[in-house]
Amino acid sequence: MTDIAPMTYARYLALDTLLDAQHPRSDLDDEMLFIIIHQTKELWLKQIIREMRFAKQQIEADALVPAYKALARVSRIQAVMTLSWDVLSTMTPSDYTRFRHVLGPSSGFQSDQFRTVEYMLGLKDKAFLKYQEDRPAAKAAMQAALDQPSIWDAAIAALARADFDIAPDLLDRDFAQSHQPS
Repeated sequence: MTDIAPMTYARYLALDTLLDAQHPRSDLDDEMLFIIIHQTKELWLKQIIREMRFAKQQIEADALVPAYKALARVSRIQAVMTLSWDVLSTMTPSDYTRFRHVLGPSSGFQSDQFRTVEYMLGLKDKAFLKYQEDRPAAKAAMQAALDQPSIWDAAIAALARADFDIAPDLLDRDFAQSHQPS
């Protein structure tokens, strides 16, 4: 018989792993703040992607109420992410400059999840795939989001199914390209 440890808060949330995921390259406290803010944003982006996938599936099934709920959650998460900049604003530019050199050429501009969200919303630019050459799974997820119809495309298709007069070129297009407003 195998003893299975009871579920605890720390075990359920994998807190030991989560709290061991910060590895500052300097001894400056501001770098830890910088890391935690950005890791938190990446966790929120992960949830946004889940919610947007669900919303798109619901739109494709003409189930708009659950899609609305998921997109409302995305909106709330984005509000929390925006508010987190207030915490980061307690770091002055000179504080940031003291450890910026340890980041090398890295930048939030390279966030695969941020780009995946953009792709899922219809802002498509394959140039960002190059930042994930060393991360095949991240690159594959980005490529899939790039190639698939966006939430916008799913909504346009739902309108067409509901007999709205939708231009055929909006329904039959290269989904790897950004939507071009008419």
